[in-house]
Amino acid sequence: MRLLSHNQHTRPVVLLATVFACFALFDFNQGRFLSIATLTSELDTFCTIGLVALGLGATMVIGEFDLSVPGVFGMAGCIAVLSGVEHPAMGFLLAVLAGLSAGIIQGLLIHRLRLTSIGVTLGGLLITVGVAYVLTDSASIPYDNLDVALAMNDQYAGVFTSRTLMTIAVFAIVAVLASITRIGRDVVATGSDRNAALVAGVNVGGILVGIFAFSGALSAMSGALLSYSLASASPAGLSDVLVPAATAAIIGGVSLGGGTGRPLGIAAGVLTLAAFRSGFSAIGAEPWVSDITTSVALLFVSVLDAPALAGRFRRLMHLGDPADLK
Repeated sequence: MRLLSHNQHTRPVVLLATVFACFALFDFNQGRFLSIATLTSELDTFCTIGLVALGLGATMVIGEFDLSVPGVFGMAGCIAVLSGVEHPAMGFLLAVLAGLSAGIIQGLLIHRLRLTSIGVTLGGLLITVGVAYVLTDSASIPYDNLDVALAMNDQYAGVFTSRTLMTIAVFAIVAVLASITRIGRDVVATGSDRNAALVAGVNVGGILVGIFAFSGALSAMSGALLSYSLASASPAGLSDVLVPAATAAIIGGVSLGGGTGRPLGIAAGVLTLAAFRSGFSAIGAEPWVSDITTSVALLFVSVLDAPALAGRFRRLMHLGDPADLK
């Protein structure tokens, strides 16, 4: 229990391993959970939610929250499809730049005007959704470059696609940078105590704006890649990512209070969510079973993060120490 309650960096991996082991044992005779089809489905969920969860989780680490991610996600997909028929790389770049710009603008408003991130990013959500509707004339649009769509879905080693490999690469790069650079430490310091971070010389304003730019860029990247792979874009149909992304980030060890969270933990949280979805689907359970089980796991993790409960666990662990009983 101590491992689960006190080490938020180890806990996501332990939870992921536990979920995989439970599904594997339950479905041992049929082997549906451990099939290539199920693994491919899990990785597809990881690609769709992963980058959004990474960006959103980063805003949570600094004690903020980015509600605009689904709007940026959908808007970027529309921009990529509309501008990337002849030059896919250019369409992808324009989509990412749009998400980056949205994040910078929101970050500056929050920092300069001392506004709450909830209000600003809710406005950002409505604006980006509106832009997507204007760009597409409120209709789904096809992507005519089918060669790119096919290339995005080409499989390597039977399970990995280009989108999967790009997502894994981004997580790996961000994890390394967060571990070995000062930026990673400054982000955690900003979320832990902003006043103390300022005294320590941390550029809190720069971190805040940079993190929202990071969140916008990753959401846009994910939306553009998904639209390319589906050969279509919609202003509304592909934007159901906020709740899964937030759930995955919290399961992955990101604290709603800020100051805690790592990229690899978020990756483990996304894979846990993907395992719930694909696992229950593989064994033939109803969709609501996955939703309820995920909610229970989320509640369990949130309870473990409660400071009062953590204090009780610590007292329990030392209850037998004669020094503590004096």
